[in-house]
Amino acid sequence: MRLVSSFVVLAAMIATADAGLTPVDGFGSNPGELDMFEYVPPDLPAGRPLVVVMHGCTQTAAAMEAAGWNALADTYRFAVLYPQQRNANQQLGCFTWYAAGDIARDAGEAASIVQMIDKAIAMHGSDAGRVYVTGLSAGAAMTAVMLAAYPDRFRAGSIMAGVPYGCATDVTSGSTCASSGTDKTPAQWGDLVRAADPDFSGTYPRVQIWHGSADYTVATKNATELVEQWTDVWGAEPTASATDTISKATRTQYRAGSQLAVELYLVDGMGHAIATGTDDLGECPATSGAFFSDQKICSTLRAAQFFGLLDSGDGGDGSGDGSGSGGTHDDDDDHDGGGCSAVHSGSSLALVALCGLLRRRRIPRGR
Repeated sequence: MRLVSSFVVLAAMIATADAGLTPVDGFGSNPGELDMFEYVPPDLPAGRPLVVVMHGCTQTAAAMEAAGWNALADTYRFAVLYPQQRNANQQLGCFTWYAAGDIARDAGEAASIVQMIDKAIAMHGSDAGRVYVTGLSAGAAMTAVMLAAYPDRFRAGSIMAGVPYGCATDVTSGSTCASSGTDKTPAQWGDLVRAADPDFSGTYPRVQIWHGSADYTVATKNATELVEQWTDVWGAEPTASATDTISKATRTQYRAGSQLAVELYLVDGMGHAIATGTDDLGECPATSGAFFSDQKICSTLRAAQFFGLLDSGDGGDGSGDGSGSGGTHDDDDDHDGGGCSAVHSGSSLALVALCGLLRRRRIPRGR
């Protein structure tokens, strides 16, 4: 069955290689002044899921096509939305995950992204109850923002080399958060999420986390703090319910009752990048490129599985264990950087410059 699935995904990769993204205008007031791009498979019926994919610093929406979500969309029938930062707003093209005016509900960039989602749902009849979000680096930090500020709009998210919601509210705290991590108790982290939408009383999105053990751009400590944040939000046991090794990654899962709520993949020896490579789940749709690292495990496939998109194509809750060993550990560890920069630096000043922790250059408009 997996062999057949691999051939299907491979055929979809070939078919979508030159398809490209479509820009979309007129999606709302756009208070964050972002741009919207999308990929929609031909003849996509109404009622299908929607996946939001966000780029890192120095990247564009098009750069994230290398993750392979378009090929999966063709195979499993869902739409893909790509928000994009403008260099006029942030000179390195980073989403402003550290600015209070951009991470609050109904404000700034977060509000613009939700307006894009509403536009996509209106245009394609996407299922509003099956919206998922993922991103790398600054896009991963913005993924955490969206899950916290709009828990009613997302079913699950996958944070790849990101930081906890609320770890920064300005340039200085952003530098500290990214370079060394910020230590809070699980309850303190959870309170930040609960305060982001204090009227929310429903079920929070499920959260998957990816991080390289050799990430010198965004400290690996942030992965641990993210686990603490979201297990507290879910009321899940702080002790892992399951731990296993898949290729170079150690996967740790946390359940709230019978529900898989939080999942962490810590990739041994990987730097600041998206993990790609041969995977027992099937053909990895990701292609080579800057900020993508062959670690013999495919984060795109495993995020899609976590979202439930690989389960008969119905976009369910993805609560299965996703078991499968992915090859053997080798010594060809990839320490390339990604998302913010391929350069490793211990200097806070360098990190600020590389990761784009700079004040937005636009003039706020009534926010």
